Amino acid sequence: MEYRKLGKTNLDVSVIGFGAWAIGGDLWGHQDDEESIKALRKSVELGCNFIDTAAVYGIGHSEEVVSRFLKETKSEILIATKVPPKNFRWPAKKGTPINEAFPKDWIISETEKSLKRLKKEYVDLQQIHVWTEEWIDCDEWLSALVKLKEQGKIRFYGVSINAFDANSGVELCKREVVDTIQVVYNIFEQAPEDNLFPEAIKHNIGIIARVPLDESSLTGKLTKETKFDPDDFRSRYFKGERLIETVERVERVKQVAEKNKISLVELALRFSFSHPAVSTSIPGIRNINQAEMNISSGSKGKLTEEILCELKKHRWDRDWRI
Repeated sequence: MEYRKLGKTNLDVSVIGFGAWAIGGDLWGHQDDEESIKALRKSVELGCNFIDTAAVYGIGHSEEVVSRFLKETKSEILIATKVPPKNFRWPAKKGTPINEAFPKDWIISETEKSLKRLKKEYVDLQQIHVWTEEWIDCDEWLSALVKLKEQGKIRFYGVSINAFDANSGVELCKREVVDTIQVVYNIFEQAPEDNLFPEAIKHNIGIIARVPLDESSLTGKLTKETKFDPDDFRSRYFKGERLIETVERVERVKQVAEKNKISLVELALRFSFSHPAVSTSIPGIRNINQAEMNISSGSKGKLTEEILCELKKHRWDRDWRI
């Protein structure tokens, strides 16, 4: 496993981390907690040392499952979680007052609730779960995070920015007010490379790449006939013609993988950490097979410049916020 510094923090993180949204159940359907524990165990055995969860994943259940695993392991694991907006609106809409989404007392109380579920005195990284650049000059959210750090309840803090809105994180980098930024980045969604990544490198802000498998499309398992459970958020994400177009584009990416004799999953995951701005990529992992397949990519290194150049052709600028 390769490890990198998480921006200006002193944390060494595995280039493939554990995305813990799905193990919370809820929007990903029922999840077997014992399978989730096994997936966490296998991931750590293979070198993963970074788990990214959130208070809202399964309404706290993801954090509880992570806590169960932490109780059994002797490995040093870095834990990142997130504060949900008080109005529970995803994504954050422009014009939303900060006191509707992230008032200071809400951030502090939600962090304390996360610590109780995780059974920890502190988390390594606390993140604001949605973002609009209109909040950059608001003191509410930042003063809360600074206070939590002073109290020893969090070590570092960052922002998880809206999907398909990478440029909203540029000013955060320029002002160096956060330690990390979490952003959607994958073979299709390459927009962060335009403006966000150069500023992150310049100001040494750690980048956490989420959705590296494009909500499972880049596993290659979806077909034009795939039906999702109504409770599965992907029934909305891939609604209508979106699924058909996605499958057609994935088929073309598969050709790149086959040409280079690697799996589509490995191609997608190695792409997600090949950019020097990225510290870690966090695919969702729900079982041992996914753990073995996903985590192993972290030991294969960056893709060659030739392959990266080929994948540039598969950039897909879209706005599928739901």
